[in-house]
Amino acid sequence: MKDFFVTFWENNSETVLTLGKNLLLLLLVIAMAIIVSKLLRKAVKRINARNERFDETLVPMVSSTLTYLVYIVAAVIVLDIFGINTTSIIAVLGAAGLAIGLALKDTLGNIAAGVMLVILRPFHKGDYIETGSYEGTVVEINFFNTILETFDGLYISAPNGAVFNNSLKNYTRNGKRRLDITVGISYGDSIDTAIEVLKRIAAEEQRFLPEPAVQVIVTAMADSSVNLQLRGWTSTGDYWATRFDLIKKSKMEIEKAGLTIPFPQRDVHLVSKESGK
Repeated sequence: MKDFFVTFWENNSETVLTLGKNLLLLLLVIAMAIIVSKLLRKAVKRINARNERFDETLVPMVSSTLTYLVYIVAAVIVLDIFGINTTSIIAVLGAAGLAIGLALKDTLGNIAAGVMLVILRPFHKGDYIETGSYEGTVVEINFFNTILETFDGLYISAPNGAVFNNSLKNYTRNGKRRLDITVGISYGDSIDTAIEVLKRIAAEEQRFLPEPAVQVIVTAMADSSVNLQLRGWTSTGDYWATRFDLIKKSKMEIEKAGLTIPFPQRDVHLVSKESGK
């Protein structure tokens, strides 16, 4: 056995040394690729933390892009270390990429849509959006999906293509929203009294913005009631809390003023026909 190894070493020592050197270089390149990719991801997060103009929704996609680029460069270096002709491999990969692209056109479409969402930025992380059948707070945009979280804590992964190709409502973008509180009173009640009650409620509400001014208007003469509406603007963060509070307060104050909030009702007239006529 000893003679075998001695003979093998004498005949293949140069090859073994070259292979060993290449393996060490391979491990070094892989280790460097991992370290560099981690450093780049940390650098992107630091830039996001320090620069307020850096959009937080860019972080996952930029980090992923830089990581993929590092690994691609590492793969090319490894192939070059082992003496493989990268030019021919790139040509083969190009042809294979075309076939794969045709097979995965929807997936590539999601990638392209994700890039366009990052460029156009119709929403940012933390915005509440509605697009198609999806609705929720934006958590993340990655290469393939937009991650949303609903009010009740559900996780939604929406394909970027579906988000980009549908009309989109951003409830957070403008920083303020109009709050509409509709109250119905009986036809026998005083409209002026109801208007005064709603104006007093609006004047006492500190969360309403000074501009645009609050409005109290009559909107409809419905089947069972005369409908009035209190319209005021709040910041996006105060919208829901203000809405819930005012719905409760409006009912209490309307009834305290002696006005009636009628139930829906319908008059039914029965007409009988005598037999034989």
